[in-house]
Amino acid sequence: MTQPHAVAAHYTGGWDETRLQRWATQLRQRLEAPEVTLGVVFMTPAYEAVATEVLELLRLHARIPLLVGCSARGLVVNGSELEDDTGLAVQLFHLPGARARAVHINQEQLDDLADPTDWHRITRFTPAEVKGWFIFADPFQLDGERWLNSWNQAYPGIAAVGGLAAGPVEDQRTQVYLDGQVLDEGAVVVGLTGAVRLEPAISQGCTPIGVPWTITKSDRHFIHQIGNRPAYRVLVETFESMPREEQLLTKGNLFVGFAGNEYCEEFHRGDFLVRNVLGADPQNGVIAVGALPRAGQTVQFHRRDAATATEDLVAVLDRARLKLQGKTILGGLLCVCNGRGKHLFGKTDHDAGLVQEQLGPLPIAGFFCNGELGPVGGRNFLHGYTASLGLLVKD
Repeated sequence: MTQPHAVAAHYTGGWDETRLQRWATQLRQRLEAPEVTLGVVFMTPAYEAVATEVLELLRLHARIPLLVGCSARGLVVNGSELEDDTGLAVQLFHLPGARARAVHINQEQLDDLADPTDWHRITRFTPAEVKGWFIFADPFQLDGERWLNSWNQAYPGIAAVGGLAAGPVEDQRTQVYLDGQVLDEGAVVVGLTGAVRLEPAISQGCTPIGVPWTITKSDRHFIHQIGNRPAYRVLVETFESMPREEQLLTKGNLFVGFAGNEYCEEFHRGDFLVRNVLGADPQNGVIAVGALPRAGQTVQFHRRDAATATEDLVAVLDRARLKLQGKTILGGLLCVCNGRGKHLFGKTDHDAGLVQEQLGPLPIAGFFCNGELGPVGGRNFLHGYTASLGLLVKD
């Protein structure tokens, strides 16, 4: 089936130059458009040694002027999740009236950064022109949290969707791709401008429990008081207020959410940045969390399991569908945590299938990540156990 704006496909069968040339040519023919604006590729570890050759063949035979991507442990193609595959996921975009430009950034640039606005010079994009970012990063040699903090200051309110590359399970080694380059560190960032915008749909897989509270005392990773009471006591009372069956579901699946926007009159699902509860001390009443909480912050406890993750993704996609009614969705990118998929849901194609069910048929490519990128409350964050969907919408 030919497509006017995007096409995504799966290549498998091992390294065979002639076969891959033929496949790339046929993929380009399926894109019923005069030119390709952007190509995205994800490769499983079986292609690590020949990644440079793969990139060159795709660029030449699929006629891709800008090709980006990264290594992956599992692939997403349209409605399928290929967790145990040894193949490629490739997507071609034709974005009429739009432009895409990519740059490689690294830890050295971050260390030398004098001011967050230095990113404008490095990327050659100003906040006024960029409509969104696709980002693929190495998780081991780039301080992602520190980089995102500066990035959010440089490009406030501009959505970034993507993920941290994955490689062989036994190695802390990944690849990121920019045109014909195979890079083993840093991040590839793709800025989009012109007649297209990036619409994010981020599902952290959690449901709020209890009610929102205000932190009244904290220190580093520790919450001492919530609502002027010991934080541990508030946590226990929240747990004990739930029905017995919900308590059973919550054991071992408890998280804490920090409000992404303190100015909301009411807080709902998706308004919180979800982080781990690392531990609790009943004696001192302190909770340790995977964040740096501050006094005055709004928090609410959350639960994550297969049922709540499904419920959350359906709700997120439903909001996106309603928001985009009457708009042309050109295609999308889906970045899924390695901890989701069969491991969480007990079946394949869960997240990709729901995207197609709610928004499809839609050309989608993506991968299983070591961490996911996406905005909450207008700021971009690194997430875990998340499905991060970026939709390219005609502007």
